[in-house]
Amino acid sequence: MAPKDFIQANGASTFPYDIKDVEPETNSQLLSDFSGERTGFVQVGPKKYFFPIKYRSDAENIYNFEVRPDDVWIVTFPRSGTTWTQEMVWLIANDLDYKRAAETSLLMRFPFLEYSLFVHKDIKDELLAENEHDIEKTKIVEGMDAPMWVELTKSKERRFIKTHMPFSLLPPNLLTSGCKVVYVARNPKDVSISFFHLNRLMKTQGYSNDFQRHWEYFEKNLIDWSPYWEHFKEAWAIRNHKNLLFLFYEDMKMDICDAIKKVSNFLGKSVNAEEMSKLQDHLDIKNFRNNASVNFDLLTNIGVSVKGEQAFIRQGKSGSWKEKFDNELNARADAWILKNIEGTDIKFPSIN
Repeated sequence: MAPKDFIQANGASTFPYDIKDVEPETNSQLLSDFSGERTGFVQVGPKKYFFPIKYRSDAENIYNFEVRPDDVWIVTFPRSGTTWTQEMVWLIANDLDYKRAAETSLLMRFPFLEYSLFVHKDIKDELLAENEHDIEKTKIVEGMDAPMWVELTKSKERRFIKTHMPFSLLPPNLLTSGCKVVYVARNPKDVSISFFHLNRLMKTQGYSNDFQRHWEYFEKNLIDWSPYWEHFKEAWAIRNHKNLLFLFYEDMKMDICDAIKKVSNFLGKSVNAEEMSKLQDHLDIKNFRNNASVNFDLLTNIGVSVKGEQAFIRQGKSGSWKEKFDNELNARADAWILKNIEGTDIKFPSIN
């Protein structure tokens, strides 16, 4: 069903924001540094949320996606502990079914709502050529750009949905529908480091420049899903809603047992001491890093990951920004952070 046909058939709302192409010179520089996108980028609405140009055709479909009362969503800015939280949430909601979790990739258990936006046709064609002698791999590549909002609409099971979209671009009734939403925030310095490595790892992103340039894009809101601060502030403003659990990644790292208790209570589940110990061990970074189900081996096997780059699951710690920030960049980042939280009650658990 074509996007407009879908909207008309469901009596859905018109997307409320303007979508504008990024200025040509900036677009040209971005295409040079991010080889995963081959056409261009757009900025959305007054906050200028940044996406590949494919967003233009799917904006209304994501905005009008039909939310179900028993859905469980995880909403984050990228690299904020999303995968770690997904595994925790899915296991708690599914009565600690480790067998099913091990046998089924997290990609299948907890689908990524807008992933297809980041699969350019040229990248898909290149991956098809690389995998043409393997029927199973070819089938996976063929499905990479299938809109997940369509697949999720067909699902008969309880849905677990991951997204990096800000709340203003998601269905307006997300929190009033009765479903449960977990938002995880992480300090921007660590986000920027982790995002840099992810963008170098994934061919769908294809970042090829250095961290300094990547930080400039991040700071200027010229990177996918940015602006970081607008994304964060939208969630912060509604953090006390009964259907939203707002967590800080730093707090989760400091006390994972407390995070497990909060998630369990939020989902109406209980975890005893023995189960707590086992889940804590399962989520320990040493074990998590070696868990094929959450490391997206499915994507690695078809060539989406760039060889020689850091793995999808990296260090899983706070303070990794110190690897890349010299004194000058650190001072610049701190000034940027202070400017953006000035006049607010925002306070990160640990930002230095």
